[in-house]
Amino acid sequence: MNLLLLSWGAGALPGFLARTTGKTAEQTRLGYLNDAALPYEDAEFVNIDRYRLIDFGYRPTTITARDVPTAAEFADVLDGLDALYVCGGETFVLLGNLRARGLDEVLVEKVRDGLPYIGLSAGTVIAGASAEPVSLMDDPSLAPGLTDHRGLGLVGTSIVPHADGRIELFPPELIAEVSRVYSPRLQLTLLHDDQALVVSDDAIDIVESR
Repeated sequence: MNLLLLSWGAGALPGFLARTTGKTAEQTRLGYLNDAALPYEDAEFVNIDRYRLIDFGYRPTTITARDVPTAAEFADVLDGLDALYVCGGETFVLLGNLRARGLDEVLVEKVRDGLPYIGLSAGTVIAGASAEPVSLMDDPSLAPGLTDHRGLGLVGTSIVPHADGRIELFPPELIAEVSRVYSPRLQLTLLHDDQALVVSDDAIDIVESR
């Protein structure tokens, strides 16, 4: 299992993909799962996120879980990739769209079988044990069909991105409130915007990712 879990900075991404795929950026079939960004359309952060992948030399293929009819078709899509990038945005929209037809179970199976997974912000949160802590940062009401906030469980802790409070929407006071409300009931990993979690079968490391 190989995961790169980003808060915002993506500097660790090229090295991670080169190591896990053995391919150049131009050769890498990189999927770009965009469900978390759907509520934001052409917001600046969405455009920055996608276009810096292009600047790195990748040619990402957009995938929208909401529009995939069945779990079997989602499995076929993932089988055609060298790696999957799950972008940031609304955590609960992303989680709800994956869970609606069991796509979350397919994704977990493929990642555990070796598909490299890169998450950014919301994409990082859902890889953890629970998305509940970011209910103070994102809006659970945008996914009314979501019955619980458990994550994919690829990591045993609940990850809170933007934990250094540099982003105006998530000031230090809000991050402190997340910690006060949810710790120690949930084990939290607070991830700064210039950090990433690198997860392999036998290790979890925090690395620099500017």
